[in-house]
Amino acid sequence: MPPAKAVSNSEVIMRDNNNRRRNDRDNNQPESDIKDRLVTINRSTKTTKGGRTFTFTGIVVVGDEKGKVGHGSGRSREVVTAIQKGIEDAKKNMVEVPVINGTVPHAQEAVFAGARVLVKPATPGTGVIAGGAMRAVLESAGIKDVLAKSLGSSNTQNVVKATFKALTMMRSASDVADLRGISVDRVFKG
Repeated sequence: MPPAKAVSNSEVIMRDNNNRRRNDRDNNQPESDIKDRLVTINRSTKTTKGGRTFTFTGIVVVGDEKGKVGHGSGRSREVVTAIQKGIEDAKKNMVEVPVINGTVPHAQEAVFAGARVLVKPATPGTGVIAGGAMRAVLESAGIKDVLAKSLGSSNTQNVVKATFKALTMMRSASDVADLRGISVDRVFKG
């Protein structure tokens, strides 16, 4: 086995910068379109022989405000690193949600663990009537007018996941028409 080669800090930084540039070049998704919102930071403590060790978990929602939205969480000993990991995780988990005239197509209820949410369409000018975690998800998706209520647990991560579940369960009239093999007009007539 050959002896380990000593590497200076400047070489490590150069390699890291080169890898970062290569990853940015390879990623075809335009970064300027996607906006991230920090939902919450949780701090946990582990007591060890050497003292207390803090870890931070960041819950982040990203979206292009045009119907694509994602959520993720990252954990690290530093807040900034936890947020960056959460953003990367959220970008991997992006989904398309139906947004019609700035609102959702129909009322939808969803449950994830102890969290239960209700999302209803609203008339133009209403705004986003929702609490903290739900507001971040709905605004990132590009929904401008909506009535939303968290009915169960207030656990932030579960509320975000329940909101995502409600949004992904929604279908537009054209989706329903395609599924049934009929015209959009017949969907509303029955």
